[in-house]
Amino acid sequence: MNVQQHVKKVLIVLVGAFLNAIAMNFFLIPADVYASGFTGVSQLIFRISEDFLPFTVSTGITLLLLNIPVTILAWKKVGRSFTIYSFLSVFLMSFFLEVVPIYSFNDDILLNAVFGGVIAAVGVGLTLKWGASTGGLDIIAMILSRMKDKPVGTYFFALNAVIIVTAGLVFGWEKALYTLVTLYASTRVIDAIHTRHEKLTAMIITKKGQAVKEAIHAKMVRGITSVPARGAFTGEDKEMLMIVITRYEMYDLERILKEADPNAFTNIVQTTGIFGFFRKD
Repeated sequence: MNVQQHVKKVLIVLVGAFLNAIAMNFFLIPADVYASGFTGVSQLIFRISEDFLPFTVSTGITLLLLNIPVTILAWKKVGRSFTIYSFLSVFLMSFFLEVVPIYSFNDDILLNAVFGGVIAAVGVGLTLKWGASTGGLDIIAMILSRMKDKPVGTYFFALNAVIIVTAGLVFGWEKALYTLVTLYASTRVIDAIHTRHEKLTAMIITKKGQAVKEAIHAKMVRGITSVPARGAFTGEDKEMLMIVITRYEMYDLERILKEADPNAFTNIVQTTGIFGFFRKD
């Protein structure tokens, strides 16, 4: 990756972190509606400290502290480049949460839940699309999925269920139900921008099969199945390359294809299950 691409990636991570902070401080926090993952945990800790402790615990600082051990784990288990950009995303979001003032635009809880969820999801989706994550639950779910060979969604659901139940027990079930609205809106938008599916299948139609295969093998450790293909209209001989990847590798594959064959046609589809060997680390 050249310097220009690194700069673009940093800018995207910065924009994503800022959008997340806007969603929190302008919509979700004023309405007492909770976000997903570690951000929601940080919100809960802040509200509990505000109501039951003689001091308050900052949402931004809590988010940063929760992510430090996760970042150390990710450095060892996931990869350095991914971890650096993910921690940068967390650091910037924590910074913006402290800098951006908490302000309520309106008192309608449903509007706050929907707009907060959508704006946060745009930030998360952009960050994922450029090969990073917003840290926390994303990284934990990915590592547990590799260790236990269970879908990432299982772990997302488990922690988010804890957040919703805790919010319901402590602050009332109405807030917990609005949190479900936020989570649904976020999921739909993230799927539209990127994807939260654990595994994806890429079907690449190309005239430069050998060059594409060499480029993929040079940067990714994934098996490729090659199938002869022919254009129905032109009658030209082509090659279809089929490769199964994780959602975190989609950015890398996109960059590889743009360099090896910009004219390649690629179809990305959700993979619901795999039988046989699939490299998990």
